[in-house]
Amino acid sequence: MFFSPYWLLFALPGLILGLWAQSRVRGAFNKYSKVRTARNVTGAQVARTLLDDQGLYNVQIEEAKGLLSDHYDPRKRVLRLSPDVYRQPSIAAAGIAAHEMGHALQHAGGYFPLKIRSAIVPAAQVGSMLAPWLFIIGFLLQFMQLAWLGLILFGIAVIFTLITLPVEFDASKRAKKLLVNNGILIGDEIKGVDKVLDAAALTYVAAAIAAVGQFLYYLMLIGGGRRR
Repeated sequence: MFFSPYWLLFALPGLILGLWAQSRVRGAFNKYSKVRTARNVTGAQVARTLLDDQGLYNVQIEEAKGLLSDHYDPRKRVLRLSPDVYRQPSIAAAGIAAHEMGHALQHAGGYFPLKIRSAIVPAAQVGSMLAPWLFIIGFLLQFMQLAWLGLILFGIAVIFTLITLPVEFDASKRAKKLLVNNGILIGDEIKGVDKVLDAAALTYVAAAIAAVGQFLYYLMLIGGGRRR
């Protein structure tokens, strides 16, 4: 009932792009995590240098567990870096650390898209967990009000993925500029950062395309159910 050729049209492009993007991220990270920077500074040192340069002395840096688990926690003002980024003096580590520092800079400056994304995080999390179940149950029982509720909740999660795009693009833009302006990367090293961060950005684009496609597919199912 939930699968049709239309699913291939709406959902499959985002899924295929997502798999390709993940492959590019792994490839770029694996390649440039083996290339040391001329300055020989670790990701943690890069982040601390850039934070201090911007006056963000109150933002702490911690080592997190897991591969590519890097993120900035705005609630605790903590920048968490995975071991391969925190400890390694590589081009990939420098780029990722600077990118996450870019989020801290956004937070400090009140970057509007980040404020919106942070505000809808709880609703987006609930929506992503409950929406499919509410939609399926409502659609199967022909309880269309419940199906619409599921679709609306899923729509909030879609909005979250769309707002994430400018947030991530802006953080990468800030990162590249700061790495060069502070002399952390020299020569062609920034080209390696470009490849790592551009590949990571593609994963967010893929997630947005997949989410929008799934939303449109659910919307088409509701429209077909109402006509029946």
